[in-house]
Amino acid sequence: MSGQGELELYVHIPFCIKKCRYCDFLSAPASAYTREVYLKRLCRQIRNFRAEEEYEIRSIFIGGGTPSLLSGDEMKLLFESIHDRFVLDPGVEITAECNPGTLTPEKLSAYASCGINRLSIGLQSADDQELKLLGRIHTWDEFLRNYEAAREAGFQNINIDLMSALPGQTISSWERTLTLTAQLHPEHISAYSLIIEEGTPFYEMYADAEDKRSRGLDQPMLPTEETEREMYWLTDSILSSHGMHRYEISNYALPGYECIHNIGYWRRIPYAGFGLGAASLIGSRRYRMTEDLDAYLRGDDSEKDVVLLSQKDEEEETMFLGLRMTEGVSLDEFRKTFGVSMYSLYGSTIEKLRSLGLIEAAGGRLRLTAKGTDVSNPVLAEFLL
Repeated sequence: MSGQGELELYVHIPFCIKKCRYCDFLSAPASAYTREVYLKRLCRQIRNFRAEEEYEIRSIFIGGGTPSLLSGDEMKLLFESIHDRFVLDPGVEITAECNPGTLTPEKLSAYASCGINRLSIGLQSADDQELKLLGRIHTWDEFLRNYEAAREAGFQNINIDLMSALPGQTISSWERTLTLTAQLHPEHISAYSLIIEEGTPFYEMYADAEDKRSRGLDQPMLPTEETEREMYWLTDSILSSHGMHRYEISNYALPGYECIHNIGYWRRIPYAGFGLGAASLIGSRRYRMTEDLDAYLRGDDSEKDVVLLSQKDEEEETMFLGLRMTEGVSLDEFRKTFGVSMYSLYGSTIEKLRSLGLIEAAGGRLRLTAKGTDVSNPVLAEFLL
């Protein structure tokens, strides 16, 4: 119900060199032939996209997997299909996820010629032992070489992904990762806490430890909740000292370099997803593509898990997603969008959370306090009617 006429594109490249031990994303190694067939199928899906209205593209995100496995020529084929089907805003933000160890100067030059103007590089840690434990294919030095190559290729908007609360990680090792990364002066840093997901090698290794930690019991394998919280506070302190501000629970940026694409998700801008398992939200209709690679390669275009969102669903999502941003949710925009005031729906919830010091109203917006951000998940869950 917001951002009519604007559309974001997400393109999924589900291939990687090696599956990381913590990863539950829809990705896996594949042969060169499979990747070639997939790319042709993906380009066809993009060209065949139909909607009830035409949109101008405000952002494109090439995610994975490891999109930087694509050669320069393969990336050019992908963007030919995008330009054949869509009109791009002159200031469109185009991000490609990249993993260290997969970039070359030639590839970076080709990516830039496609119009890619933002890179998101998955570092995770500056400690080689931690990287090895995670199952990453690169070292800190390899990351540095790739980062420098990206700068030399002219990229002036780079995000670096970092991960805290790793097995065996200490506050001092996390501080070192934050400091070394911030000293490189990236425009954006995403700093996430490790989540032990079912179906991953880490789940087999650390599920019992995660269960004990969640119950406040001692366990030697993962940082305690108290240590994890100290890491969270340290993140804000160090990145703030380098001129970065937190604009979302886990995302920091120099002024003017906030990620347009991710902000669109949190503000519920319509998005169209292409590729294996990719999700879309057009109007009040949410759906996704098949997660069966063989079916996708055969041309399965059927939409899965189609949901028509009610106004109640959209109100909940507006609060749940919008409060992730430090600016919060506009009271006036909420009323204009839904024809009802935020307080008429959530008055008792807002008052309860405000009395606990977890939320505040300021400048016509409702937002989490610093205390509320520390315990954001249960606070956000309060807005599910």
